[in-house]
Amino acid sequence: MKIARHWKDYQIIATGGGQKLERWGNVILLRPDPQIIWRTEIDMPNYPDLNALYVRNHSGGGKWHIRKEFNDSWTIKYKNYTFLVKPTGFKHTGLFPEQAVNWDIMEELIKKRGGEPKILNLFAYTGAASIVCAASGAKVTHVDAAKGMVERAKENARLNNLNNIRYIVDDCLKFVNREIKRGNSYEAIIMDPPSYGRGPNGEMWKLQDSIFDLAKRCAELLSPKPLFYLINSYTTGLQPSVMANILKITTKQFQGRIEAYEVGLPAQENLVLPCGTSAIFIGD
Repeated sequence: MKIARHWKDYQIIATGGGQKLERWGNVILLRPDPQIIWRTEIDMPNYPDLNALYVRNHSGGGKWHIRKEFNDSWTIKYKNYTFLVKPTGFKHTGLFPEQAVNWDIMEELIKKRGGEPKILNLFAYTGAASIVCAASGAKVTHVDAAKGMVERAKENARLNNLNNIRYIVDDCLKFVNREIKRGNSYEAIIMDPPSYGRGPNGEMWKLQDSIFDLAKRCAELLSPKPLFYLINSYTTGLQPSVMANILKITTKQFQGRIEAYEVGLPAQENLVLPCGTSAIFIGD
C-alpha cells in the first residue's frame, strides 16, 4: 500500500462506525465511508469544531447538515499546488487526498523525462492530476463528460496560474476512438473511471464491464516509448492484481515495469484507511 503522508492542509482526525472526521484546511467535515467497519470512542457527530456532516437518506442520497457556518468553497494546498474544495450534494468535496501518492509519482516521472510530454487525463474530474502534470512541464488534454466538473478544473488551473491544459467535455471512450482515427498519440495516459456513470448523451458506463476494452483502446494511443499509463479504481472488489493483469495484457508491446497497489490515508492511532487501488505502467 502507498500512503499519502505528506499532507499539511488535510487530516483524518478520527474514523469509526462508517464515518470519517476530516480537516480540510480550517473546515471540519464528517462524511460516510463504507470501508470503516470498526468503532471509535470519539463522538464524531458532536465533535466540538465540526462544521458540517453528511447524512444519507433512505433513497440512497443525502445532504449536508451545517453545524458551524463556513464558506461554500475554499482552497487548500499540497506542496506548491492549490486546490479548490467545494462540498457537493453527493458527499464529495472535489478532491481525493489519497491520490497525492500518484501525483508524486507522476511529478517525478515527468520532470525526469524532461521536455513537454503529451498527457491524456480521462475521467479527469476537477483536474488535480492535470494540475500536477501541467505544472511539472507536460501538455495535458483533460477529458470529462461532466461540464460542471470541467469548469471546476479550469478554476483549479487558474488558481495555479496554468494555461497548458486543453479541456474536452465528451464521453471518454468516444474521444479515445476519435483520437485513434486522427492518428494522435500521448506519452502518458491517466484513467480514473467511475464505477458507474453516464456520458453527456446518456451513455451508460459500468466499470467492470468496460474497463478492459477501454484500457486496450487507450494503449493504442501511447507513443512508442511511453512515459506512464496509470489506472485508478474505487470499485470494491477490483483488486490491484486484477488491474496489473489488465496493464500487462494491454501494454505488452512496450518496455517497462508495472506496479499495482492500494492507496490509503493515515488515520488515528496508526490506522490506515484504504481508499482505492491503482496500477501503473512505467516505461523504460
